[in-house]
Amino acid sequence: MTNQGLAVYGSGGFAREVAWLAQECGYDVLCFIEDDASKTGGFVDDLPVISVHDAAARFRNHPIAAGIGNPSAREVVIKRAIGHDFIPALLVHPRVEKSKRVTLGKGVVICAGNILTTNITVGDYVQINLDCTIGHDVELADYATLAPGVHVSGCVTIGRRAYVGTGATIINGTPQQRLVIGDDAIVGAGACVTRSVDAGVTVVGVPAKPITPR
Repeated sequence: MTNQGLAVYGSGGFAREVAWLAQECGYDVLCFIEDDASKTGGFVDDLPVISVHDAAARFRNHPIAAGIGNPSAREVVIKRAIGHDFIPALLVHPRVEKSKRVTLGKGVVICAGNILTTNITVGDYVQINLDCTIGHDVELADYATLAPGVHVSGCVTIGRRAYVGTGATIINGTPQQRLVIGDDAIVGAGACVTRSVDAGVTVVGVPAKPITPR
């Protein structure tokens, strides 16, 4: 636990949840950061909403967490925050269950109620929202995102900036043939993924199939 101050990038619903997560991890949340000038100057949940330039002037070299669910947008603001000398915080809720054989990268956010079993690699700036389960030998690349209630079986690779929607299920691969969700792929809410998904493709349904352009 720590009493160190921390800034949250973003001020929307998930940012407010990340602020609560940070508090549960022992941080003193200092502010929300917004790039949209129309959103700065006020307060959200009694915390000031300020620009990244103002935040850097006041809190440079403090930890920061991104409260932004969109993986590509999160990558942009993380790089901007690092450019202003903020330090990415690792936030893992005390009610997360994980074995000692789980490796976590920089700036990872794992919300309450998650279970991560064994031989799992979580890349930099990954976000795992509420109540997900992640099985053995899973790899999550940088900026991968799991929405609430996602279930990932064993021997699955989830690519860079891939987004898995609320309540989706990904069945297991094998050590010889992993099931792969490609970079920048999107899995729709409630989908059941039974085979690999190519990079940049959006799949929906049960079983999950690519969306056909009209």
